[in-house]
Amino acid sequence: MAAVAAELVGAARLAAQAPLTEPGPRIRAFFAIALPGPQREELSRYLEACAAASPEFRWAVHENLHLTLRFVGSVDREVAERIAGSLAAQAGPAFQVALGEVGTFKRGRLVRVVWLGVREGVGPMRRLADLLERECRAAGLEPEARPFKPHLTLARARPRDGAPLTELPPPPKLEPWRAHEVVLFSSHLGRDGAVHEPIRAVALGD
Repeated sequence: MAAVAAELVGAARLAAQAPLTEPGPRIRAFFAIALPGPQREELSRYLEACAAASPEFRWAVHENLHLTLRFVGSVDREVAERIAGSLAAQAGPAFQVALGEVGTFKRGRLVRVVWLGVREGVGPMRRLADLLERECRAAGLEPEARPFKPHLTLARARPRDGAPLTELPPPPKLEPWRAHEVVLFSSHLGRDGAVHEPIRAVALGD
């Protein structure tokens, strides 16, 4: 009897030490509307001029320009793919997007983030953001703490608390475009900044 009990205790210890499931690959994920090539190229020239005027900020590379709908963070790729699949079933129609004027997020008098606002497409983007928020919560992820404000991030201050922003050149008048998909991206951080890899495109209706 004692031998059987000892055997059971040993088996329990082994079971406790063994992983319940094999962890899947994790990605730093976010969902966004990507900018078409012509708009990105035109903004590239503008970003170069801004970088020369305000070197206290890290200006975005044009390949990374996007309109974030929901930043997910570090998550199993399978979970992110599942959220994308749920979005595909209810994403809704394609819609027109137009960018607006330059704005900033501040801490006191110091600027932390420089962005371009959205003047057309806010309603559909807000609806997609709400859908993604609901699906993220259903997947057990932490809720987004800040209210959704559609914008295109152009730069972040190098100092943690922000920096004074010098006068910038006027932004280009970009042509509106029709957003036909939401893209799930994986963001890879490196010494030279982040590289955004598209993982899956969720098509919007015609």
